[in-house]
This record gives sequence, C-alpha cells and structure tokens, in this order.
Amino acid sequence: MMLIFREATSVDIPKLLELEQCVVEAERPFNNTIKADNPIYYDLDKLVSSKSANMLVVENETQIVGTGYVEIRPSKQSLRHEKHGYLGFMYVMPEYRGQGLNKEIMQRLIDWAYERDIKDFYLDVYAQNSAAIRAYEKVGFEPCLMEMKLNLD
Repeated sequence: MMLIFREATSVDIPKLLELEQCVVEAERPFNNTIKADNPIYYDLDKLVSSKSANMLVVENETQIVGTGYVEIRPSKQSLRHEKHGYLGFMYVMPEYRGQGLNKEIMQRLIDWAYERDIKDFYLDVYAQNSAAIRAYEKVGFEPCLMEMKLNLD
C-alpha cells in the first residue's frame, strides 16, 4: 500500500464534502443538536486556498483516505501568543485506522505551522469521544478548557 500525503486542491472539494459528512456522522452520537440534513462544518474553499491554512489529504492510489487541516488564527488578547494553529477535519477512513495516519497528518500540519513561527496549537474534541482524545494525546495534546452547553429544547 502506497500512501501519498499532499496538500488538498479545489479538485478535492467534492470528495472532502463527502468525508465531512462522515465526520458529522461520527460526531452525531456526542451532540444531538447537529442538523439532520448535510450540516456544514468547514469552509473548504477557504481552507484549500488560504495562505494561512494547510489542508492535507492522504491518498491510497486515487482515493482520499484521510484529511486534516491547520489554520493560523489570532489568539485571545489574554494569551501570551498572538497567533495559534487550530487543527480540524481530522478524519481517517475506518479501514485505514490503527496505522498511525492521524498522528502523521497532525505532525505534518504542526510542522507546517511551526515553520511559520506558530508554537501553540488547539483543537476541539467531544469530551465523550475517548478514541479521538487518545489519538490527540499521542501527539502531545492535553485537555485545557471544557466547553459546556445547555439546550432548553
């Protein structure tokens, strides 16, 4: 199996839109307020074309089997760092999991941002998503801030 890691292009967007819905379905058990019909998580056009973001895909032959991005964003005024890297769309197709692809994608994204003088990184993960939390901890992430919600519906 020959895997290729490369930057996503606009040609990849239709497949990325499909994979985005795989992410939605994976997260649906953790959040019952996600819209029913094709919710949109990511601005893929922006992520693919922006100079302050790097969207990676992993291909096996011509099939995209993994994704992830890092976007350089302004940080809160209260923090020492002015900018940080935000990681998202971390997804590996089920049949390719357990091979270290997520870790490799994340490391490449972190390296890309680090080359641009970014040293602080954040991502969002559902507190109940223990598999994702373990994957992120393998790269060095640790819990920092927990978002809480209340739905009165």
